[in-house]
Amino acid sequence: MIDLDHYNELLETLLRNKARSLLTGFGIFWGIFMLVALMGGGAGMKEMLNANFEGFATNAAMIWAQPTTKPFHGFRKGREWHLTMGDVDRLRELVPQLDVISPICSKWGIMATRDKYHFNCAVKGLRPEYAGVEAPKLIYGRYLNDMDIAQQRKVCVLGKRVYKTLFPQGGDPCGSYVRLDSAYYCVIGVDRAAGNMNINGSADESVVIPLAQMQQAFNMGDRLELIAFTAMKGVAVSDITPRIREVVARTHDIDPTDEKGIMVFNTEVLFGLMDNLFDGVDILIWLVGIGTLLAGAIGVSNIMMVTVKERTTEIGIRRAIGATPRMILRQIISESIVLTAVAGMLGILLAVVVLQGMQMGFTEDGIPKAHFQVPFWTAVGAAALLGLLGVLAGLAPAARAMSIKPVDAMRDE
Repeated sequence: MIDLDHYNELLETLLRNKARSLLTGFGIFWGIFMLVALMGGGAGMKEMLNANFEGFATNAAMIWAQPTTKPFHGFRKGREWHLTMGDVDRLRELVPQLDVISPICSKWGIMATRDKYHFNCAVKGLRPEYAGVEAPKLIYGRYLNDMDIAQQRKVCVLGKRVYKTLFPQGGDPCGSYVRLDSAYYCVIGVDRAAGNMNINGSADESVVIPLAQMQQAFNMGDRLELIAFTAMKGVAVSDITPRIREVVARTHDIDPTDEKGIMVFNTEVLFGLMDNLFDGVDILIWLVGIGTLLAGAIGVSNIMMVTVKERTTEIGIRRAIGATPRMILRQIISESIVLTAVAGMLGILLAVVVLQGMQMGFTEDGIPKAHFQVPFWTAVGAAALLGLLGVLAGLAPAARAMSIKPVDAMRDE
């Protein structure tokens, strides 16, 4: 005769254990999903943010003139002054720690015209060495070179949006002429700026011409809006900033401590803040992910403890017919590892799918703006962590199972 009550009790126990296993597995699943998804998402967001500064030197700075805020040598505060080409030569001579020194002139609201096409752009007067501050990313042609400067060529490099507006049919525009106000310039290149650093106007909406041509065409004399520079390798821009201010201030009778009158923007500080920000984000991601995983592992251990208690009779019978403690230990720990591994692998798989969807959502011209994925060895490390958690979660239940004596198991039955 089949004892239906006993059969129902066994079935209920089995279903209860399965339900507990699923709930515990969900904890591991959610923990590893959060860890991998946050790591991949954080890496993608970091790549997207860094793309805004792509091509821009990390040890660069800019200096420009502002009305003075301190009286000096009999001059009242609020005096207007301007950078000149002489400041470039003095910085090059008196601050040997500087590597690239590039003067910049700009004009806004200049109409660029080709046939019936028009674009209201910014015109930048630069020298070839500016590429050492902000590297161009050319679609067609080349950038300014020393021969353009020496022979006073009337040439220009178009920004991407200027190019698309003036040449809607596409193709290589090099050799064509573009009119800027009343003067014509030969197109020698198209720059698709990789980053979004707007130095005196967006690079995409600008036309670059040689500095000397800019000063002559717009009657600017030797006046400059900006001087961009980079420091030698191993030299921090912040260490030489006081010296730079001193050299410029001496010529223009300005208090060297007037930081608002002589503005210096140091990109090293910006990049340092970004690095610190993402280091903090990485630490937070690991804390959240590992904390969730540990909570799941504790849940696995608790469920295994309950399971061992309900399987006391089974374990006692196995001990009575010759099962060694090592065999019991192997069984409990293997069950714990399987539970954590299956749930964890499903979590990793779902995280990869979600990250791939995010990557497909952030594209430009069919090209991903960032890669929202974790490196292969990071995924391998996550899988190894799952195995370790499985072992740790099974140790306490396994120790309890090994302590069960056959006689006590029969008595409980």
